[in-house]
Order: sequence, then structure tokens, then C-alpha cells
Amino acid sequence: MARLADYFVLVAFGPHPRGSGEGQGQILQRFPEKDWEDNPFPQGIELFCQPSGWQLCPERNPPTFFVAVLTDINSERHYCACLTFWEPAEPTQEAVCPENATEREEEADEGGQARLSPTAPAPPSQLFAPKTLVLVSRLDHTEVFRNSLGLIYAIHVEGLNVCLENVIGNLLTCTVPLAGGSQRTISLGAGDRQVIQTPLADSLPVSRCSVALLFRQLGITNVLSLFCAALTEHKVLFLSRSYQRLADACRGLLALLFPLRYSFTYVPILPAQLLEVLSTPTPFIIGVNAAFQAETQELLDVIIADLDGGTVTVPECVHIPPLPEPLQSQTHSVLSMVLDPELELADLAFPPATSSTSSLKMQDKELRAVFLRLFAQLLQGYRWCLHIVRIHPEPVIRFHKAAFLGQRGLVEDDFLMKVLEGMAFAGFVSERGVPYRPTDLFDELVAHEVARIRADENHPQRILRHVQELAEQLYKNENPYPAVAMHKVQRPGEASHLRRAPRPFPRLDEGTVQWIVDQAAAKMQGAPPAVKAERKTTVPSGPPMTAILERCSGPHVNSARRLEVVRNCISYVFEGKMLEAKKLLPAVLRALKGRAARCCLAQELHLHVQQNRAVLDHQQFDFVVRMMNCCLQDCTSLDEHGIAAALLPLVTAFCRKLSPGVTQFAYSCVQEHVVWSTPQFWEAMFYGDVQTHIRALYLETSEDLGSPSQEVGEVQSQEDERSALDVASEQRRLWPTLSREKQQELVQKEESTVFSQAIHYANRMSYLLLPLDSSKSRLLRERAGLGDLESASNSLVTNSMAGSMAESYDTESGFEDAETCDVAGAVVRFINRFVDKVCTESGVTSDHLKGLHVMVPDIVQMHIETLEAVHRESKRLPPIQKPKLLRPRLLPGEECVLDGLRVYLLPDGREEGAGGSGGGPALLPAEGAVFLTTYRVIFTGMPTDPLVGEQVVVRSFPVAALTKEKRLSVQTPVDQLLQDGLQLRSCTFQLLKMAFDEEVGSDSAELFRKQLHKLRYPPDIRGTFALTLGSTHTPGRPSRAAKDKGPSLRTLSRNLVKNAKKTIGRQYVTRKKYNPPSWEHRGQPPPEDQEDEISVSEELEPSTLTPSSALKPSDRMTMSSLVERACCRDYQRLGLGTLSNSLSRAKSEPFRISPVNRMYAICRSYPGLLIVPQSIQDNALQRVSRCYRQNRFPVVCWRSGRSKAVLLRSGGLHGKGVVGLFKAQNAPSPGQSQADSSSLEQEKYLQAVVSSMPRYADSSGRNTLSGFSSAHMSSHGKWGSVRASGRSSGLGTDVGSRLAGRDVLSPPQANGAPPDPGFLRPHRAALYIIGDKAQLKGVRPDPLQQWELVPIEVFEVRQVKASFKKLLKACVPGCPAAEPSSASFLRSLEESEWLTQIHKLLQISVLVVELLDSGSSVLVSLEDGWDITTQVVSLVQLLSDPFYRTLEGFRLLVEKEWLSFGHRFSHRGAHTLTGQSSGFTPVFLQFLDCVYQVHLQFPMEFEFSQFYLKFLGYHHASRRFRTFLLDSDYERIELGLLYEEKGERRGQLACRSVWEYVDRLSKRTPVFYNYTYAPEDTEVLRPYSNVSNLKVWDFYTEETLAEGPPYDWELAQGPPEPPEEERPDGGAPQSRRRVVWPCYDSRPRVQPDAISRLLEELQRLETELGRPPERWKDTWDRVKAAQRLEGRPDGHGTTSSLLVSSVPHHRRSLGVYLQEGPVGSTLSLSLDSDQSSGSTTSSSRQAARRSTSTLYSQFQTAESENRSYEGTLYKKGAFMKPWKARWFVLDKTKHQLRYYDHRVDTECKGVIDLAEVEAVAPGTPTMGAPKTVDEKAFFDVKTTRRVYNFCAQDVPSAQQWVDRIQSCLSDA
Repeated sequence: MARLADYFVLVAFGPHPRGSGEGQGQILQRFPEKDWEDNPFPQGIELFCQPSGWQLCPERNPPTFFVAVLTDINSERHYCACLTFWEPAEPTQEAVCPENATEREEEADEGGQARLSPTAPAPPSQLFAPKTLVLVSRLDHTEVFRNSLGLIYAIHVEGLNVCLENVIGNLLTCTVPLAGGSQRTISLGAGDRQVIQTPLADSLPVSRCSVALLFRQLGITNVLSLFCAALTEHKVLFLSRSYQRLADACRGLLALLFPLRYSFTYVPILPAQLLEVLSTPTPFIIGVNAAFQAETQELLDVIIADLDGGTVTVPECVHIPPLPEPLQSQTHSVLSMVLDPELELADLAFPPATSSTSSLKMQDKELRAVFLRLFAQLLQGYRWCLHIVRIHPEPVIRFHKAAFLGQRGLVEDDFLMKVLEGMAFAGFVSERGVPYRPTDLFDELVAHEVARIRADENHPQRILRHVQELAEQLYKNENPYPAVAMHKVQRPGEASHLRRAPRPFPRLDEGTVQWIVDQAAAKMQGAPPAVKAERKTTVPSGPPMTAILERCSGPHVNSARRLEVVRNCISYVFEGKMLEAKKLLPAVLRALKGRAARCCLAQELHLHVQQNRAVLDHQQFDFVVRMMNCCLQDCTSLDEHGIAAALLPLVTAFCRKLSPGVTQFAYSCVQEHVVWSTPQFWEAMFYGDVQTHIRALYLETSEDLGSPSQEVGEVQSQEDERSALDVASEQRRLWPTLSREKQQELVQKEESTVFSQAIHYANRMSYLLLPLDSSKSRLLRERAGLGDLESASNSLVTNSMAGSMAESYDTESGFEDAETCDVAGAVVRFINRFVDKVCTESGVTSDHLKGLHVMVPDIVQMHIETLEAVHRESKRLPPIQKPKLLRPRLLPGEECVLDGLRVYLLPDGREEGAGGSGGGPALLPAEGAVFLTTYRVIFTGMPTDPLVGEQVVVRSFPVAALTKEKRLSVQTPVDQLLQDGLQLRSCTFQLLKMAFDEEVGSDSAELFRKQLHKLRYPPDIRGTFALTLGSTHTPGRPSRAAKDKGPSLRTLSRNLVKNAKKTIGRQYVTRKKYNPPSWEHRGQPPPEDQEDEISVSEELEPSTLTPSSALKPSDRMTMSSLVERACCRDYQRLGLGTLSNSLSRAKSEPFRISPVNRMYAICRSYPGLLIVPQSIQDNALQRVSRCYRQNRFPVVCWRSGRSKAVLLRSGGLHGKGVVGLFKAQNAPSPGQSQADSSSLEQEKYLQAVVSSMPRYADSSGRNTLSGFSSAHMSSHGKWGSVRASGRSSGLGTDVGSRLAGRDVLSPPQANGAPPDPGFLRPHRAALYIIGDKAQLKGVRPDPLQQWELVPIEVFEVRQVKASFKKLLKACVPGCPAAEPSSASFLRSLEESEWLTQIHKLLQISVLVVELLDSGSSVLVSLEDGWDITTQVVSLVQLLSDPFYRTLEGFRLLVEKEWLSFGHRFSHRGAHTLTGQSSGFTPVFLQFLDCVYQVHLQFPMEFEFSQFYLKFLGYHHASRRFRTFLLDSDYERIELGLLYEEKGERRGQLACRSVWEYVDRLSKRTPVFYNYTYAPEDTEVLRPYSNVSNLKVWDFYTEETLAEGPPYDWELAQGPPEPPEEERPDGGAPQSRRRVVWPCYDSRPRVQPDAISRLLEELQRLETELGRPPERWKDTWDRVKAAQRLEGRPDGHGTTSSLLVSSVPHHRRSLGVYLQEGPVGSTLSLSLDSDQSSGSTTSSSRQAARRSTSTLYSQFQTAESENRSYEGTLYKKGAFMKPWKARWFVLDKTKHQLRYYDHRVDTECKGVIDLAEVEAVAPGTPTMGAPKTVDEKAFFDVKTTRRVYNFCAQDVPSAQQWVDRIQSCLSDA
């Protein structure tokens, strides 16, 4: 029984002490006046009576009633029922009223009214003050409280003749039962009667209608998310204008949480004064009046439910985990069936008559029933995961969370995880885990109904029936009997509050009330306590749990076959069949990814352990350890499947003898797993073991009491089935019946069991936490905060706050200072924490605990000592037979810096090597070593999978290509140990992801990293491989550049003198005024104050800068070395002027070569000789250059042979003075500034460029568009829409907008013509300046100028860099993708935007090509003029000029545009330490990619193959050659690299130049040659540039694991010969076929294309015949020549209908797409290269194309051309002609003697038909014959037409020739 009400309080309005506007509550009276002993008076009642604050009111409000809830310090809830009514305010109160707080005089009169002083403007309105009656109770009987307080108010208002003291006294002495379902009728002595109904079960919450109302107000989804939020400990805030609604909503939410109890802050009605409580860090459920909504706005982590508006607002930072599927959707649908039964019938054509909806109270119970079922499904089988740790004196129970999650298959589920970690669930376990207690509805449901719930899942009607049955029970709990007795309570009349109250609420007599209370208390003491005995029972456990969703775990579904493999392997190991076991091992390791196989392994290993020990030999030990490691590597730290738990006893059982007395256990080899450092794992293990022992303790005792022996068997079997909980339940039942001594004895036994387990676990933990080599504390450092118990325990912090508080936890927890603290100390601390936690929780006595603390350090110390011996002995073991390290082949001059470190090469996300979806063998992971040489990082090794075979895996890349290096912790593929790893990524698209072998110390790994870094970023460019190779320069010597930072003119000229071996006039050396910017500042534009320095250089040598005088002889010598540079050769070819005509100044040429920059004084990054307009003086160039960035002023780099338009390049314009040139429309003022004069110079310069073009030289009307009509425009087809128009030439705008990505659809109208009659016709500009949009902003084109600006948007260099990084990631991801698919590759490729940039470059280039082709010149002026400008200019020349598409031409193009014009290779490639921060930017690679795209579309236009492009792409980054080092010619001269080759003839030294290397290699193999080369002479290429037309360059994706990258040709092996023993020794011929793997073999080499194959075959046959093999190029050229000869008899027609020349023109332009690689021999390939690629004139030839033939017929001729004998003979020419040496070929098959100019020549100079030969006779020397030759070496061949005189080199060869010819004649 309990008191119905503890206190009755009367609270009234009182003034605020600090005189503020509001009043405050004052307790006028409280009864009883002294506190109850069991229940002190709650504080703060006056705040809760008026939650919105105490205020006076201008009118009488009706009385209000609500129930507030207060929670005391013992988390007991007190229900405060408050009834508030209003009374007229007293004068003292009114003074406080904020409305009239002006000075007023208060005079009290009888009515208690205040009369105002005459100064007041108006009579005051009557004010009313609130007064509240409060009942405080621990019981929640809202209706009874409402009636009781209403009665007291009615007595007062209606003036009933009832003593209020008696009523209040009766109320306070009334007692009611807590539960049990009984009814109690009470009367307060005012003629009233009330019936109090108690619930049947105390544990079930009473909700009345609150749940149903909550759903009505918020809806299903909102309530579900609030439910999840409350369960996962988020903050929930309700808003409403009604206090009663707030209280109901909070009560409803709590009722839904049953069977969990909410244990955080719970305040259904929060007073306004306490609003700051809302910013508490702990979770809460709080209700606040909607009037204070504004104050709740800035709460960032609170979920706000607005009951009146029906919304729930979840802040962005809060994530409410949803219920696990399928529960979420099932719950949702059942709720909608309960709330809206009409929904199912809404679509029926003939809906049934309306079904009766259940009452609100019933609906409330149905909704609760749905949630009760939900909890039964969520927590089903929870009792199987309870660990009973102690039974007596009180049960101690722990929940094994990990096992529960694992068995339910919900490890990943956020929701359940958070619920199980929450406080509510902890309370649930301690309350409901007890095995012997009263049970309730939930226990029944979770134990017996789960099967039914599962069966009903898909039957809505059955679910609904079940819900209704549960609802009946819940309803019955609240209303066990139909209400018989009616309430009878006096209520005040209607509108009674408006009547004037006769008097204020009276003061009551405390004495009377106290006397009534005391009377009742005395009576109670006499009566016996009516305690209803609780019925305790054993709580049923229910069926074992099942997974919520039967999921298959992807590819590792364990079939019986897999388990069989595991079992077989283990039995082989223990039977000693090691070879068999080794074969099965890879399959076993794969199977162990599945859970069943891991459990199977643990069970099988258990079978091989006898008496807790199993001694193995070394090989067995290794196998067992590997399998254990593989099992453990997939265990999470929770070990939810109990795998680590099953293996824990085994790791201390399996061992091997290392030496007498030293045994190594398996635990020393399986420590590297995160699970061992997880405190929760150890706790769960410990509690599980304790439970087993305690169960055994009680089972033994019952066995001792057991029956005679024959029954023992049966008893035993029953005993085995009883779970620990059953045993505990039995013991709890017997406990009260035991004697005191027996109880003590049991408690002691249990306590010592726990204690002994604690010692056992201290030992076990030291085994698994102390590393074998205690010097290696890496283990602990990597395990995140070993022993970080604080943060692992349940903190009362909500999820939203946990993040911010987490850092403050670990201050002393983990091993952040692992280097300083010793391992032993760390392990001791970890174990001590564990011991403290488990022992206090399981009630170990403090003495025992102290003892443990003393023991732990000793245990650890002892273990360390044993380990030292084991470590020492294990070092002496013969090492496992690791594969021999394969040494890589090195280049000549390449030296090993670090010898091989053993590593494992891991798969890097490229599927091919790992045997991914494409099939093929798993070449990776491979086991081997990594070598570091001066040039490369090389891995060589073998695949770890023994089934792949003895393949050698090589992966390497140049050190210089390294772009990123990061340290990893990775598991080795064999032993599954966690090892240090390193991931190296290179810009040649290679990735080495390595795990160091355990034998590699961390210091070796660190040394490797340091050395690698040193080689990658040498302090000076001289440290690079290309420069150290074969040179005397030692990298140790400080470079001169480092000594004096600004290389002065003197040093520059000294170098020039030295390298060119020439002298320079003395005056250069003495003058030192001009000092070029230092090495550091080269990248930036020159500072402003350098102007005067530059002007000094103008006086430097006046003669060079004045046009009149020619160069001095000494200068001319300097020039000669410059002239040999590539640029000059090309300028001469293009007819842009030679040096001679620049000296003699032939005026006819529009352009000249200017030596103004020969000392690199004007522009450091330009070449020494530049092409400028003839009319511009050298001294003007200096001033022009100032307008441009980096002084890179416009110079000509190419001229079209047809339209004579020129292509110019320059840096971008400087911001200020230059744009002024275009902007200033008016004439400059007389007082010009420096900048203005430069601008003028620039204007003149551009004008000179324009006028030097032949079409614009005369200013007749030819510069208008009438010159080429629109017909000409559209003849190209593509640019037909580009029409020119008035002032803003249409081309410019259209081009600009097109490149900015917007296609202008309609051509602009030509109507805005200027008024000047001379310009009425629209004209096309003579010069288009392509500049950056940002830089040309606001520039107005001047209609009088003949140039036009084309602003375009280009990407910046940093975008190229970022894009390239993403491209690298896409092509070589680094880690295997979760689900590899081509889509993910394509997606990441698209995100990289690489192809978009290629598209942009091609688009701009094609545009420039079009402009040049139509006769306008173009100046490309972008960024600094050395990145994108270079790309565009080179592409334009490549597309326009067929010469650049030959091998020699392409070399020239690169040397001219990229090297001479100063592309910053060293800076962009980050070659030295200074460039390290800027990183690798592949500008040149991007250009090569563009060339590749063009090559794909026009495969017949390029003499070089795609391999050539890849070769350059690889070596421009490799730093193997000097070609691509440094940033400009100036720097190369400075370092002495440019002219050193002259003069010194080096022998077979390593090639220093990439071109030299290409030449040498081309002589040996056709790898750089494109057989399909058949150019059209005048062809201008216009490739498609849309992204859809572009392909990913296979340079990025292919790899050759057999030999590493194929670009270092010396290292690449020939096609592998079959091994010796397999060679057929006279036996049957074996097949030479072999499998070719795409990522392993080099496909072009293993499967060469048809032509290469035949050329190889020819060489082989020649070698077999004992002849020196002929060069492939000679053979090839000869074959083509023969083709032509065959074609000649037909006149000049074609020999075959398959001729390429007959391919229609447009088809060729779009490119016939031919695959590089194996080509079928019947394709129509052109075999026509009109002259050998060496001649420079070939580009200007216009000869008619000669005939070509098919490949097929060519090969017939190749074989028919049987060269039976050949050699050099001197032949006397016809009459009066001299003797000449010729190359003669005697052809038996064709019966002819042919001769050529020389051996290499492909064109036959003449044929002597042997059929016409009459005789061969010895001859005599005639005039002009070679002098040194013997007379007998002469012979004559007489034909029917004439006599041929021949002379051999010596007599024997002459004899040979005569014999050969004779034999031919006799054969015929």
C-alpha cells in the first residue's frame, strides 16, 4: 500500500526579490509541515506550478489543470498535480505588475483595491493574480488528482459547508495498493466518491490514451524516428501550447520504450526559468511550452517535435539510425493497418460497410502491442547471450553484446549497436537478466511467441490478430474490471470563475490537518503490513536466436566442399603429408574468409590437442600458425562470431621445441590482430569462462548428493543439458532455505572461482600482448590506445557530443608515447585496468584485488624472461626456405644503391595481375625483393600462389617518376601478420604496394625511404642519373649554381667559350653590368625595377643592335654553334631565312633570323636565334619584350608552305601597359611613359608581322573576304558557320564562344559596318591573337587594326596537375575496389577531367590550323608561353605539316618547340629538391596523349608508331637521358650540356640523348616504325576532338609483369626459348605454343605483327645461312622499291584494286582506324615511303605518288627475290664516263644482275639481263680505273648490246663473281 498523496501545497503570486518585472511563486502553506521520512518534500515546486512564469493578468482566466513530473536524486518520479485559479491582486502584488509599474501611491481600502493618485491618466483596470493548489504524489493517478483538487476548489468557490481542513487531511491519509488489479473506493468527506483502479502488473506502464494521441499528432514516420532517437540516446524536445498534451506525449513515448526503461533526464513540463537545461550534454526527453520556441532555435543537436504542428525536426548534425530492415518496413506497415484500417479497402470497387474502428483507449494498446512485438523480434534469444558471473549473494549478470550481434547477423547495424551500448539496455540486463523473478508479458512473448511472429511475417491478417491479442492483455492490465462504481464528485458551476469570489482562498489551520494525519499514522502502525507475496519463477530462455535476415555473405558462402578442403588440409598437416597440405593451403586460405570455415578450423584443431598441449614439428607449426592468422585477420575487434574466443585456448596449446627446455607457443606468432587489444573481447571471454566454472561448481555439488551409481548416467545427461541460467535459477530459489554458514561457504567458493580465473586471464593476456621481440613496441603503437578502457565503457554522453569529448579521454590511456614507455609497463597497465573492472563488477574482495595488482607485474616480467629465450632460439632456427632473391638486370652505368629488401608486392586495384574478373592466374601478391638503383626502383619476385607456377614478376619504375610515397600497415599475404608497408606511386603509371617481410627491420625500411627520397630529389640537377652516368662529376661536390646564385654574364660567356671552343670579343667579358635574375627567380616575371638594368644591355654592344653593320667575325663564330641547333635547320627548311641572308640583309625576305638573343639577354627562356619581321630592328625587340610575361615576345615558329600564313608564339600580355594598346583609341599624349612607348613598339611589331605576310603587303582590296568566297569557306565542311562580319569580325566572336564551350548557332549578321566608305566590306583579319579570356577582358578590337583578339578559356597548369592525379588514381587505384567493374573505372576517369582537357587542346589546335590554312596568321599567347602555348603550337604544326609526322620531323618539332623555346622540364617534372613542393605536372605527356589521339584517327599519316610516343612519355620523366633535363637552352649551355658532343668522339658510351638512342635502336629493330605509313603530301589533318572520339591511351593502363616496363630496350628479353630439358632431342617435335597473358607478357613482342614477324624470320634465316644479317630498314625499303618496279609496266596506274591511294579523300582525313599489334596480312596497307625518311627535302616534295601494291603480293616478291650473290664492284660508265663503285646483286630466280648506288639504296639503277649475256672474260684496266687493284681483278661481261667493264676489290672476289655468273648461265 502507498499514500495516494504525500503533500498538499498552496502556492501564490509574490513579488520578485530583485524587483524585476516578473513575480515569483511563494508557498503559502504546505501539509504536512514536516517531511515524511521515506519521502522528503521536493524542491522547486513553485517553478513547476506556473511553467511560463508568474504573471498578473488583466482578466479572470478559467482554472487550469496539469500534472508536472519531478525526478529526485534517487531517480524517483514525483507527480505534481497543479490546479491554478485567479484571484483579484492585492496592492503589494499590483506594484509588481509590469503594465502599471509607474509611480503610483498605494492606499489600501477595504476591497484591497489600490486607489491611484490624481496624476494617473486613467482609472486602473482590475488585475488578477494566480494561485495554485498542488498535490505531490509518487503515484500516477491523474484523474483522481483532477477530481480531488477540483473538489477543494469547488468547496471554496461555491462556498459549500464543508471543512477544507478535513478534506485535505483525508486526502493526505488515503492509501491505495500499488498493483494487483484491485479497486479501491475513497471519499474525502464532502459527500464525494471515487474509485481508484490499480494495474494488474506493476512492470507494465500505464498509458491510457497517450500513445494513440501521440500518433494522431505526429504520424507514423515521425513517431518511429522519435522512438529510435530516444533509444539511441539523442535529445528529444516536445513543443505544445498545452501542458497536459506535453505530459501525455512524454508519457506515450516512454510507454513505447517498454521493456526498456528511460534513465536520462525526463521533464515533461519544463519551466521557463530552467530553459538552459536544454543545452545539457546528456540525452533527455523534455516538454516546453510552444511560446518559448524561439529560445530553442539555436540548439544544434536537439530533435524538436512540434505536437501542435505535427512536425519533427532533426538537425543536420544528428543521425538517427533507423530500425534494421526488414523490421523497419514491417513495423511501418503494421502501424498503418492499426491506425488506418480503411487504407487497405480504399481501392475496392465495392467497399464493405464501414467496419467499427476501435476506441481510442483500445487503439492505444494496439499501437503498444506493435512495439512490444518489435522488441520481441529485436531482442529474441537475448537470454542465450547472458553470462552469469555470480549467483550468490546477489546475481551478477553480463551481456555478451558481440555474440548477440554476430548471431543475429547485425554486426554492421548502427541501431542495434547503439541500443545495446545504451544505459537503458544496461538497466534491462540487470533487471531482466535475473534468472529467478516474477515474469510479465514481455518475457512470455520473447520466449514463446517468436516462432509465431516469424511464421506470421507475410500474413497481414494474422499479424493483426496477434497484435489485437496482445492489446487485449495490455488493456486488461489497465482495466481489469468493467467500471461498476461511478465517480461522484462535486464540480463548480458553469463560469463560476467569472463570479466575484466572496473572499480569497482561506488560510487553513495546520493543527487540524496535522492531527488527522497523525491519527491515521498511528492506526497504520498497528495494522499488519499487507504485503502481497510476489510469484517468482524461472524465466524461460526461449529458442536459440536466429539471424534477423538470412543473408548469404557474398562470394564466401561456405559449401560443404570448402569445409571438406579445410578438414583435409588439417589432417594432411598432422599426418605429416606436407606437400599435399601445401597444395591445398591457398584454397584453405581463400575458404577461411567464410565464417563456417573458420569455426570448422577451430573445431578441427581442438581435436588434435591432448591434455592442453600439442607439440608440433617446425613445418606443422608454420602451417597451423598461418591458418590461425588467416582466421584472425578478418575478426573485428568485437569478435562477434567467437572465432578468436575459440582459438584462444589453442594458441596456448600448440607449440614446438626450439631447443631443450625452450618451447615456442603459437601465441607468439598470432599477436598482430586487433582483437587481442580490445578490452571488451577479454571481458566477454572472462565472463564466459567464469560462467562455465560456476555452473560446474554447482553441478558437481548436486552430483555428490546424487543417487546410487546406476542412475548417475541419466542424471549426468540431464545435468549436461541444464544451462548456467537454469542452475542459477535453482540456486536462487534455494538460497533463502540455506543456513547462514552454507550461504557464506557458497559465496566464498564463487569468489575464489572468479579470483582464480582472473589470475588465469592475467597470464593469457600477457601471452598475447607481449611481443616476442620486446624491443619492437610497434605492436602496441599501432593498436589504437591499448587499454583505452575509459572510452570503451558506456559514457553517458549523447552521440552528438561524443565527438567533441573523445579527445579529452585518452590523456593517460594509450601508448601515444610508445617510444618512451616500455612495453612491459604498458601491458601491466592494460591488464591492471582489466582486472580492476572485472573484479569490481564480479565482487572479488579487496584483499584479493590487491593481491592481483601485486601479481600482475611479476607475471609480465616472468613472461618477458621466457620470451627472451624463445626469441634467442627462434633466431637460430634455420630460416624457412624463402625463395632466392632474383637480381634484376641493370642498365650499363646503373648501380645498386640498396640491395634487395624482402617484400611482398600486393595487388593494387588493377584486376589483371590479381586474376580478377578477366580470369588468368593470380600473379599478385608476389613474394620477392625490392631493389633501389641510381635509376630505378625494381621489384623482382614470384607469385605467392604456388599454383601459378614459376613465373618471375618484375615491376619497376624510374626513381625520377615517383610522385607519391605513403607508409601503410598491411597484412602479409602468407602469414597474415601486420607489417610495415610502403606504397610508391609513379607518373609512369606504376604502383608498388609493398609489405616488408618481418626480417626487414624498421630501420632498413626507413633507410630505403630516405635513400629513395635523396635520389628522387637531388639537391642539384647534376645529381640526376642522366648527368652522373659516365661523367666525372661527383654529386658530392657543391654545384657552382649553388655557390653564386646569379650566374653572371661572365660565367655564361665562359661556358659558351669553353663548350663551343670559340673565342668571344673581350668587351663581353669585362662588362658586368647586366645580371640576369638568379636561379630562384627564374619562374617569376622580372621585377619592375629591372627596367634600367635591361636598358644597360642595350649599350652593351651597339654594333650588334644597329641594323647597318654586320656581325663581327668573333660573333659569327659564336653563332655557328647556334646555327646547328634544330631550330635553324627547320627555319631553313621552311624558307624563313638563313643566317647568311640575315647578315647580308636580303630585303626580299619578309622575315629574318635575328641573333639579338644569342647571349640570352633579352629572354632567358628563348633560343639564341629568333625569327622576326625583316623590318624590325634588333634594338626595338628589347622594348617589345617588356610587354610580355617572362619577356617572351611574339616570334615566328612556322610558316605554311601553301598559304604563307605564319604561326607565332609568345607569353601572355602583361596586365598594365599592353591592353592599353588596344583600349586607347585616342592618340597618346606627348609626355609618354615608358610603358606607353613599349606599347607603341608592340603595336608596330604586330603591324610588321601583318605587313610581312604576302597577302597583306599590298593594301589593295585583296585583304577582304571577297578573296575567298563562302564557297571556299564551306569547302572544308566543318567551319561553314564561321562567317566574318563588320567591326567585330565574326570569326573572332564565333571562335571565342565556340572555345568557351558555347556554340553560336546562327552566324552573326554583317550589318554593323563602320561609316568609313573604305571599310564597307567585311574583311578577315590578317592576324588572330589567341589569348586567355581573363587576360583580354575588356579589350575592344580596333576596326582599323588588321589583327583580331580571340579570347578563349584555357585550363591552368594546376588543373592539369590535379587532373593527372585523379587519372593516376583511376588507372592504378591503389587498393582493390569493393566490386570491380568497368563502370567505376569510367566514372573515376570522367571525374579526372583528363579527356576533357585533351579535347580542349585538340579543339583549339584544329581551330588554329583552320585559320592558318585559310591564310590568316595566328599568334598564340597563353599563360607564360611555355606550357599550353607550347602544346597548342606543336599540335598545330603536327597537324599542318606532314614533315613533323616523320621520325626526324617529330624530333625536330620537340627540340624546337619544347626544348629550345624553354618548356620547363625540370620544374614541371620536379627534378630537384627545390621543385619538390610543386610536384609533377605532365604538360609534355598531355601533348603526347593528343598526338596519340591524332595517330589513332590517322594511322597512315605518321612514320612513327604509337610505341614511339609511349617511349617518349616514359623517358621524358625517367631522367635516363639528358634531353629532357633543365628548363631552357640557356641553362643547358650554363651546365655545359648543349654543345659538348661536338669534337669529342665518344665510343660506345651510354647514349646521353634520347634521339641518339632512338636512332641506334631503329637500326636494330622496327619498333618505332609504322608500317602503315603512306602519307598524302599536302594533307592537313583535322581530327575529331569530342570526348566521345577520344580513347584512353593504353600507356596508362597496360603493364608487362614479365620484365617491367618495355621502354628500356636493353633490359627487355627476347621471346623466351623453351627450357633446355624440354627441347626435343631428335624425338617428336614438341609444340612451341605458349599461353600469352595480357598483363604478364609484352604482347607486341610475343605476338609481333605480320611484317615484323617476317622481318625477324628473314634475319634468322640469314644468320642460319651464315651471312651477316641485313638491316631491317634496307629490306623494307627494297621490298617497297620492288613493289614500285612491278607497278611500272602498267604505265603509271595502280597495280591493285586494293590500293590505299584510291581510298576516298574524306575517309583518309577521318583516319582509317588500324589497330597497332598483330595485323592480318591481307589488309590494304600502303608500303610507299617515297624517299628514305632521312632526307629533309622529303617534306617539300610534290612528286606524283608512285604505285603501291598490296602486302600480299609484296611478300611473294620478297621470297622470289632470291639474292644468290651480292657485293661491291667498280663499273666503267658508258663512253667518256668514269669508273664508279656500285652495289651488284646477282638474282638467279629472275636471271638478272641488278645494280644500285649503294647497299642501302632501294632504287635499282640498272639491270643486266643474263639471257642477253654472250660471254664473261678477263679484262684489262682502262683509264680512270682504281689504281691499287691487281690487273687480274678486272673482268668484262659481253652482252648482245654492249660490253660492261667490271673491277672487283681483289683477285679472289673477281674470280668468285666470274664463277657465279658462269654458273647462272649454265643453269639457264
